[in-house]
Amino acid sequence: MRRLLFRFLGLTILIAGLFAGWQLMRYQNFVEAPLNIEGEGTDIEVAPGTPFSILAARLEERGIISDDRLLVWLARFEGVAGDIKAGEYHVEPDTRPLQLLQQMVKGRVKQYSLTLVEGWTFAQVLDAIRGNPYLENTLADLDHEAIMERLGLAGEHPEGQFLSDSYRFPRGTRDVDFLRRAHRAMQSYLEAAWEKRDEDLPLQTPYEALILASIIEKETGVPEERPAIAGVFVRRLNRGMRLQTDPTIIYGLGEEFDGNLRRVHLRDSDNPYNTYRHSGLPPTPIAMPGREAIDAALHPADGKSLYFVSRGDGSHVFSATLEEHNQAVIKYQLKGRARPFSSSP
Repeated sequence: MRRLLFRFLGLTILIAGLFAGWQLMRYQNFVEAPLNIEGEGTDIEVAPGTPFSILAARLEERGIISDDRLLVWLARFEGVAGDIKAGEYHVEPDTRPLQLLQQMVKGRVKQYSLTLVEGWTFAQVLDAIRGNPYLENTLADLDHEAIMERLGLAGEHPEGQFLSDSYRFPRGTRDVDFLRRAHRAMQSYLEAAWEKRDEDLPLQTPYEALILASIIEKETGVPEERPAIAGVFVRRLNRGMRLQTDPTIIYGLGEEFDGNLRRVHLRDSDNPYNTYRHSGLPPTPIAMPGREAIDAALHPADGKSLYFVSRGDGSHVFSATLEEHNQAVIKYQLKGRARPFSSSP
């Protein structure tokens, strides 16, 4: 009887050992084999508060893993089952189970991108943000003043306050947080650039530099010309000459501008952005300047030119005298058919 019992126990131990060895082999194969992901990869969404066992079961249902229990064992063995961070993850082919766990523990979530383009107005920035499906919209029904209050910038004009750049962010980022980030980026760059500015500029504050940079941004079709255009504006400001720049007129007209700037706009429009009638800088930026425009405003090119006119291809002709400028206007803008409407400041 005892011999039979020992045989039974031995057989049981053998079977248990074989089973354990088989499970260990399955576990080892599971850990070393890549996940079942093909093509360009797949996205995995982890909702806040999801138990790891539920997450593993969903991955098995999708066919990404062969056995959810093996992933749970791996997570427990590594001590990370409770450290998975919520978010959307993009998982590449050839990813191993342990790499997947590490990605989720470190919160390396999928990133989306939105580019704020140099020269955009704040209205265009809002259109881009509101049209992005990966940002959470919390500002949809607010006007510009209320949005600035939400940003903690009550009473400040929004134009030009956000740095043009490509920003990466995870799905579900709030639009207000996106704007805060772009605003901090602008303040950081502007403050650093201001500290390195040229001497004897007719600018008293970083905000005035931002205003000038926004005008340079809107006037420049050829990036290499930004310092030259900045030089013209700086020399005019130093001499007390009016800037006489069309983009400020257009900005001041707002919705009244129909795409055709007329002589009457320059002569009769009396808003503070009419730099043909008012001296100095306009009261606020007129668009969102990029880094290069800010640098140009703070490091203008030397020279004698006080005027410039577009050739029609994005580049400009620069002139030192009004007579030279008027001839350039006739040649490049009016094709010799009429007198230029520019006048001496």
